[in-house]
Amino acid sequence: QLVESGGGSVQAGGSLRLSCAASEYIGSSNCMDWFRQAPGKARQEVASINIDGGSAYYVDPVEGRFTISQDTAKRTVYLQINSLKPEDTAMYYCAAGRWYGGRCGEYSYWGQGTQVTVS
Repeated sequence: QLVESGGGSVQAGGSLRLSCAASEYIGSSNCMDWFRQAPGKARQEVASINIDGGSAYYVDPVEGRFTISQDTAKRTVYLQINSLKPEDTAMYYCAAGRWYGGRCGEYSYWGQGTQVTVS
């Protein structure tokens, strides 16, 4: 029910906009979260957004370069990544969950991921 797109191979300093499109039914989920996982490393939360209110949360290392946003009419959440660095290379996933205390959790749906490679 979640489909990511927008990944690709870019040079350092470039930008990408990732998309996560949700099918009509995502249960009681009211937030979307972006994660990334580099080869040999643990999955890392990047940013999340409350679908109902628009509040956003960013993990400290990416704040300032990453922007999460949504188009509710298209049921799509975006992750704008600027000033890309080689260490941003990873598979990026989106997940739908429940918003509690300013964070997204209790994920019910996951996408298949979109690869971002920065050289």
